[in-house]
Amino acid sequence: MKIYVASANAADIRWAVDNGLADGVLTRPAEMFEAGEDTTTDANGHATLAEICRIARLPVLASVSSVSSAEIYRDGRELAKVSDLVHVQIPLVEDAVSAIGRLRADGVRVVATLVYSAAQAVLAAKAGAFMVGVSVDQLDLYGHDGADAVRDIASVFSAHATECDVLASLPQHAAQFARCARSGADVIAVTPQVLRSLLVHPLTDRGLDQWLRDLSSHHRTRATA
Repeated sequence: MKIYVASANAADIRWAVDNGLADGVLTRPAEMFEAGEDTTTDANGHATLAEICRIARLPVLASVSSVSSAEIYRDGRELAKVSDLVHVQIPLVEDAVSAIGRLRADGVRVVATLVYSAAQAVLAAKAGAFMVGVSVDQLDLYGHDGADAVRDIASVFSAHATECDVLASLPQHAAQFARCARSGADVIAVTPQVLRSLLVHPLTDRGLDQWLRDLSSHHRTRATA
């Protein structure tokens, strides 16, 4: 299983990559805009995306900014030109289906997003997506079970030997992260804040305190001897 850090912040990405905690980067349009520029408007607007690729040296997921077939295809081609590391995120709407196929034929790796069911996932894979993105945070927010959706999709892909990865996007805490992992997600994308929180457990803190007390006591004993 792989972990992608969901961020467009250079410092956060560098921290995750340098510590060996990230296998890729997931960017979102709002974060890219906040990082300083709209990366999908023209060739000069791809500087932030290119910089993320340079920092990460890992797969970077970047979103198109259109919803019509011709424009999705155009945006996808332009994003793919930024770097060989770029995987193009495309929302799974009807107009996107033909664009996904055309981009796949051009050798562009497409991640179909806004996938919430096994039926959608099957169609996305059939259209040419190499990965489907399941927003588990949104499913849970609206009373569904995101991890169950991931499990359903992973089970269907496994049963039919479908070569398409399942991305579980933005679990909000360690328990949800673990459920997505158990459900068969190939990739889990988390924010830097959640990624850091996965390192933390109350018993770890308690154990560290005890370890430090034992170490201090041992040193005092040796000093008096």
